[in-house]
Amino acid sequence: MPSAPTHTAEEAHLLGTMPVDPMDDIELRSVQLQFPNARGSILEACEQRRVPTDKGDVHVAIQGDTSKPAIVTYHDLGLNYATSFAGFFNYPVMRGLLENFCVYHVTAPGQEEGAPTLPEDYVYPTMDDLAAQLLFVLSHFGLKSVIGFGVGAGANILARFAHANPDKVGALCLINCVSTQSGWIEWGYQSFNARFLRTKGMTQGVIDYLMWHHFGRNPEERNHDLVQMYKQHFERGVNPTNLAMLINAYIHRNDLHLARTPPGTPGAETAATTLKMPVINITGSLSPHVDDTVTFNGRLDPTNSSWMKISDCAMVLEEQPAKLAEAFRLFLQGEGYATPLSTPASSPCGTKYHTYSSIFFANFREQQLQAAQERERERQLQLSLRIGNRLRETAIDCSGRSSDSSNSNSSNNNANNDPTSEDDLDAENGNGNGNRAYVTTDTSGTLYFGTQSNKIRITENPLPEPISS
Repeated sequence: MPSAPTHTAEEAHLLGTMPVDPMDDIELRSVQLQFPNARGSILEACEQRRVPTDKGDVHVAIQGDTSKPAIVTYHDLGLNYATSFAGFFNYPVMRGLLENFCVYHVTAPGQEEGAPTLPEDYVYPTMDDLAAQLLFVLSHFGLKSVIGFGVGAGANILARFAHANPDKVGALCLINCVSTQSGWIEWGYQSFNARFLRTKGMTQGVIDYLMWHHFGRNPEERNHDLVQMYKQHFERGVNPTNLAMLINAYIHRNDLHLARTPPGTPGAETAATTLKMPVINITGSLSPHVDDTVTFNGRLDPTNSSWMKISDCAMVLEEQPAKLAEAFRLFLQGEGYATPLSTPASSPCGTKYHTYSSIFFANFREQQLQAAQERERERQLQLSLRIGNRLRETAIDCSGRSSDSSNSNSSNNNANNDPTSEDDLDAENGNGNGNRAYVTTDTSGTLYFGTQSNKIRITENPLPEPISS
């Protein structure tokens, strides 16, 4: 029989200070798993629709006021609209931004939550067919033009749709977009994944590949809870057969056939080989698709596209939602969709908006114009007052002498019993040599005072400047 443990005096003192209440009466109740960023709220806020197409029905979830400009989203492999965009579009910055937009979440056939298994004879649409299905969606809801927001495979589908229908897309925000056909390594891994999904269901190897596809390497070191949540989704929330069909369509994709054509290249047109609309191309620094986004960026027109790599993340929507929301908001502002006007005007997506910078500079130019006009009025007023003072203070006779000297000469003449000098008579009567005083201006607006033979220019100097006739 083992002996009772002995404690030192210090241990006994510490044990004596600990509470002696029994712990058996503590019970945990109502323990529930809470998803981050209120993911369930998007299911309640969205209106669910089934849109018929030539390749079967497509599930569309509508979030927001349908009278506002439209944003169309498309998800990545193994996800649907709820698991891919719920957290991001419920982010506080995005909730405020979406007051001016309506979001149409498009889900690929058979990928929605709780979708039944597609029939064995069902021919799954190719990537081009999935892009063509968006025409049915736009026609069903009466949308003339949209803003595309896609991730991974969804970004590739939206890029195909924008290239084939440039008048239907006003702008594109693409995350981890691949513009080339699949390589041998990707094709081999995904072919095995599709085979296992059909025969064995969701295996651990398929889950590991999907986790690498979305999060890159060692995702547990960055966000363990997020990784566990997505693993549970892949295990329980995905129909394996339907996912195998989508993966098979993705690895058999063809090249987008985009090429950046420099201006002035003979025999080529930029509009026919690359995307016309503005594009923001985003990736995460830890994503396995960084090189693919660089290749895609090299095929875009640099005048209307930008490439952005967000640090410390692979799945940008989940790991860095604040940075992505700010980038998307600024992108929309740059295209004129962020600040609504009081009166709508024509735009690629319905209501046209002015950017904050354009409004600021318009007001700044108006203020500068008003200030310049005020300064001109003040200058004209000061100039007229200055000229009036010069004319009143400076009295000049026809010979160029001041009024004081003329008065002294006339006094001397009076003292000498000479009633009036000859020059004064001539000046008074307007005859003699014709030296009549007058004020005139030249073509430049300069004032002159004097006679034709002796003129004096009136300037801002204290004394008038005599000039030669």
